[in-house]
Amino acid sequence: MAGEELLELKFRLYDGTDIGPNKYPPATTIGSLKEIIVARWPQGKENAPKTINDVKLINAGKILENNKTLAESRVPVGELPSGVITMLVHVRAPALDKNNENQQSDLPKKNRCSCSIL
Repeated sequence: MAGEELLELKFRLYDGTDIGPNKYPPATTIGSLKEIIVARWPQGKENAPKTINDVKLINAGKILENNKTLAESRVPVGELPSGVITMLVHVRAPALDKNNENQQSDLPKKNRCSCSIL
């Protein structure tokens, strides 16, 4: 691994703030990057992920798989000399528990507008 180029990554959150940038070896798995994101999630932000399963990492329009490495995920290693690669972080909305689901079904349904552009 000597001489291996480190990738400089930052993770863009839904509100435009970033985690990072930090440097990672190409052998780093996507799952371990998600663990770092969960651990470094900014305090006070809404929709904080609880586990790595609540997080999706997106790079160049592709959702990255937990068991693959950065190199296997075809993250552009040499395309951006001394550049930072920005990955989008998508957090899955928390699932409703049974009690909340029943309470919401008791609420009257509001009229909703549906528009179509042809």
